[in-house]
Amino acid sequence: MKITTHILLVCSLILASCSSSKQKTDQFEGKAKKDVISFAPKVTGRILNIYVKEGQTVKRGDTLALLDVPEVSAKIAQAQGAVNAATAQEKMARNGATPDQLKQLQAKYKGLKEQYEFAQKSYERANNMFNDSLMSPQAHDEIYAKLQGAKAQYDAVVAELDDVKKGTRIEKVDMAAGQASQARGALQEANVAYSERYVIATNDMEIETISLNPGELATAGFALFNGYIPESTWFRFTVPESKISKYKKGQEVKIQTMYSKEELDGTIAYIKQLTRYADITTAYPDYQPDEAIYEVKVQPKDMNKAKDILVNSRVILK
Repeated sequence: MKITTHILLVCSLILASCSSSKQKTDQFEGKAKKDVISFAPKVTGRILNIYVKEGQTVKRGDTLALLDVPEVSAKIAQAQGAVNAATAQEKMARNGATPDQLKQLQAKYKGLKEQYEFAQKSYERANNMFNDSLMSPQAHDEIYAKLQGAKAQYDAVVAELDDVKKGTRIEKVDMAAGQASQARGALQEANVAYSERYVIATNDMEIETISLNPGELATAGFALFNGYIPESTWFRFTVPESKISKYKKGQEVKIQTMYSKEELDGTIAYIKQLTRYADITTAYPDYQPDEAIYEVKVQPKDMNKAKDILVNSRVILK
């Protein structure tokens, strides 16, 4: 009698298990998801302050952190010096010589002209003496060399004075203007880099994790803040090929959360084939090895009801 009772109990458990398994295969479990977003600094620097906490919701434009970037400060000082020098060069090229510079050239011209005229007279006297055999060829050649040197200096100052009177060549002006523009561009670039020491939220975000602490080094492009876009909840299910015919894009379905048993209305946004077994989220897969597996994305109709559902919590597609 006791054995018979045990047999009946085992049979009841087997039937219950089969019934439960059959019930589970008639529904598909999935996961609640939200669109992921992260914020990273554009420059490398050491974290001075973090102004937000994990779990906090931030708005677009909020300041999340402040970095220390001393290298950029040095670049700004260098760029500012280059701008000042290039701007002065451009002004000098456009304005030409100053009155004082012109006076100096005129005085230089007068002095070299007198030296040249004196060298000419000395050469004439030396040449007459040489013709009368009163001067050696060596002395005659030395006086002639001095004449040529004085003439070269005089010609140079004449050309220099003429150039100043005509004004700076347009090519030099354009070159100076280009150098000034390049220097201003370098300064602007350094100022933009310096402004990037503030990590600013570019979207609304529910902060899930903060990767670093104050005092640590944050490299450019490293995801410092990770989280989710608010009110972006959707649901992901995997359905085998044998049962995908029940679902169509745009179809209205029912979703139930496992932890709260709350039901929501949703619409199938898309159905696409999966290529990897690891992507399957259904808790009770019932398919053949050669079957294709499809991902079904469901968008909730009422985002106000869905926005507070926990990310990656289990849900049922009915």
